[in-house]
Amino acid sequence: MRGVTPALLIGLLITWAALPRVTGAGQLDRPKGADSSGPDFVQDIRPLLKTYCFECHNSTKRKAGLDLEQIDTSSAAIDLPELWDHVGERVRAMEMPPAKSKQPTEDERTRLIAWVKHAADSQVDYNKLPKEELEQILASPPTSRRLNRVEYNNTLRDLFGVDLRAGDVLPSEGGGGEGFDNAGATLFTTPVLMEKYLEAAELVLGTLFPADKDNVKSATPDEVARLDVARRAILIAVPGPDTKPRDAARKVLEAIVPRAFRRPATAKEIDRYLGIFDKAHLRGDAYDQSIKLALKGVLISPNFLFLIETPAEKKGVYRLEHYEVASHLSYFLWATMPDEKLIELAARGKLHDEAVLRGQVRRMLRDPRARGLADGFAAQWFGTRPLGKTIRPDARMFPEFDEELAAAMREETILFFDAIVREDRSVLEVIDADYTFVNERLAAHYKMEGVKGPQMRRVKVADPARGGVLGHAGILTATSFPHRTSPVLRGRWVLEELLGAEIPPPPPDVPVLNDGRKKGSAPTMTIRQQLEKHRSKAECASCHSRMDPLGFGLENFDALGRWRTEQGDQPVDSSGVLPTGEKFSGPVELKEILLEKRRTEFLRNLSRKALGYALGREIQRADMGLVRDCVQALENGDFRASRLLETIVLSYQFTHRNQKQ
Repeated sequence: MRGVTPALLIGLLITWAALPRVTGAGQLDRPKGADSSGPDFVQDIRPLLKTYCFECHNSTKRKAGLDLEQIDTSSAAIDLPELWDHVGERVRAMEMPPAKSKQPTEDERTRLIAWVKHAADSQVDYNKLPKEELEQILASPPTSRRLNRVEYNNTLRDLFGVDLRAGDVLPSEGGGGEGFDNAGATLFTTPVLMEKYLEAAELVLGTLFPADKDNVKSATPDEVARLDVARRAILIAVPGPDTKPRDAARKVLEAIVPRAFRRPATAKEIDRYLGIFDKAHLRGDAYDQSIKLALKGVLISPNFLFLIETPAEKKGVYRLEHYEVASHLSYFLWATMPDEKLIELAARGKLHDEAVLRGQVRRMLRDPRARGLADGFAAQWFGTRPLGKTIRPDARMFPEFDEELAAAMREETILFFDAIVREDRSVLEVIDADYTFVNERLAAHYKMEGVKGPQMRRVKVADPARGGVLGHAGILTATSFPHRTSPVLRGRWVLEELLGAEIPPPPPDVPVLNDGRKKGSAPTMTIRQQLEKHRSKAECASCHSRMDPLGFGLENFDALGRWRTEQGDQPVDSSGVLPTGEKFSGPVELKEILLEKRRTEFLRNLSRKALGYALGREIQRADMGLVRDCVQALENGDFRASRLLETIVLSYQFTHRNQKQ
């Protein structure tokens, strides 16, 4: 902390407070003027809801957090399009009313679905709005958000050329928006966090410029060599007979500050950090230690820690400036700073050209840094990040699970998604593929032969049940209880994470499953029998009829994702029947149903997730047109990943902002 005064800390916090922030959680305006003509809600629809829905969805029970009973007028009903979207999805899938409840006739079900369509049609059709009005809705307000931990680590790595993971000292971020930790509305800044940034800056710069050279004696020769290369790359100028220390320092700062800020630096900014160098040098600090202190000021600047969007000088819609486009593009696809090519194109004013942007997307996806998309997007989407940390199997029941195995499990899914992106493969391979990535430890876990050593490598999958993320041990372990598998958790994961369904949390009064055994004795009921008993309750059946069959399709995988045909002395029953009537047995047949019957749901959810990650905010109703465009682009382009990512990068939402005040 030497050289950083309380006044400097307070000044930085004041500067941060003045930055533009995400407002309203990125909410988009919705125009007025919905058409209320059509089926009469009070006469035609509410009686059906009363007969089939009010018993559970009333002001007292509010099952799934839903109170339909309170909606008593047509005007109130027509103003709830998202609710009717959800109701229609459940009714069409034959998931509501629950199977053992009173069922509507075919005519009544058709009438309910017709109302859902009417409610949607009665909303403003964004595709038919005048161009200027639509643009104002799609362009969200300018924002400034700080880098999350993954982005911070990657940016330090690419700025200095060594991966010291100084950002690991920062507190972890929670998910926001569509569930990702790059959502601007949830990336708060606090004095405690500022102290951590100072600690991280000291860690990386203290390693590069140690005051005591003896501190590096514990490093390996390779590590010493890498640090030496990185140090020389920073110190492009040093004092000498013809070079004064201040002149050398200016050259160093003029080279590194624009890269750190991801845009050209002003003369005033260079002078500010040169002033920090001057103070350190005047008090007798060595040249490299004076440079170190100046660079610490750079690393705790809002211009480094934040992705800043400069608001327009006047009200209205405008396009992001070229350097801002470069940063948004690089942090979306790489989770790190722009490279020299992007900065060069920004300097030439080329990043408003769609052909150039499309070419850059394809170039960047082939780059090793595209792994940042798997680290930042896929690991959060699939839920494998906490595995081995906050999610761990019971050590007494599964002593073979350790950090080495957990790391291989996490890495398998990241490398798998990275291969789909970098090789521009079909995104449908997420569900089913004939390859995966393993090392010797994970291969032995899967009973694969011929894989030696700790290095992860690509292998052909001989067993079709293992292909795709539903066969990844990391995901199967993360969706199990510590002591056993859970068809409920796994089924819910398939519905929510792969298909984008909304599953409400269980009511607080739901009892723990009782397997009928006395303490110390063997269970008298299987998990399937317990869940069948649980589903006999109408209030439980609506969700479990959707989740449980999908989860049972994965029961051949144990709580660590290993294949099994027996559980105890009984054969594993991996059969399931979906609410829509499809029957299947085992993961292979389950994947066939997902690809044939639920493919559009998967593509829509993938598109929504990717768009939410790219924009760093929650997706609104007005954005759903872009989600549909993404699905169409995938379907027209052999489902290749590049088609999805190009559509997002070229979208109005990605490239434009709206200064409303």
